[in-house]
Amino acid sequence: MALTAILRRSASRAAPLAARLIGAQRRNHYATFSAVPRAAASSQLRPPAAYLSSRHFCAGPSSSDKKLLEILQSEVDCVVQSDDYGKDLDTPSHFPFTLHDNVGETTVTLTREYEGETIRIEVSMPNLVTGEEDEDDDAENDEEGAGNESSVPLLVTVTKKNGPSLEFDVTAVPDEIRINSLSLKNPETDDQLAYEGPDFLDLDENLQKAFHKYLEIRGVKPSNTNFLHEYMIEKDSREYLRWLKNVKKFVEA
Repeated sequence: MALTAILRRSASRAAPLAARLIGAQRRNHYATFSAVPRAAASSQLRPPAAYLSSRHFCAGPSSSDKKLLEILQSEVDCVVQSDDYGKDLDTPSHFPFTLHDNVGETTVTLTREYEGETIRIEVSMPNLVTGEEDEDDDAENDEEGAGNESSVPLLVTVTKKNGPSLEFDVTAVPDEIRINSLSLKNPETDDQLAYEGPDFLDLDENLQKAFHKYLEIRGVKPSNTNFLHEYMIEKDSREYLRWLKNVKKFVEA
């Protein structure tokens, strides 16, 4: 306590002296500045243009950009270490399709020829269900009939030479193929109001089974779509990693 009182008294005695010194310095500075011609003072106050330019281009990333880069790199590391990235996939035996995977695209294309027909399948990114959705989402999915299984959307087109084609909107879930709709497309007509058939689920049950068999014979069956499911999950990781690296490169530039 005694030491604190001594320091306070010393500070109170020093304060007036400091104020007098600062006032004297300000008066001296003002006198010196007033003696300088206005043009000279102006040139001294303005930094050279080269200095400003160098500060602008050499400042480097801001603190917020550095933080963003750190998070981007952390996410890159997370993807590389995940189980879905870079894993070896075993192509099913007798896989009948040629797979075309274009870098940077969200789909892959499968093609094959079968008894005079050209079969083309466009495979989209999977809809993943991780089990972390809350109960409200599950209830909403059940009401809409969407289910709670991971799935892969497929657009299957079977084309006759120089003729019409059958187009199937398909959802592949583990060990099952679900046909959502089918339509007959005629390349010679472009009538948007053309009748394309009833809803698939409104068809006779035997007819539905026959169309499932029709696709199975042409290679659209669970043994192949299960592989496509895994392939698209791995592709999703690859495309996400490529996107992260491109964004990081942009921020660094």
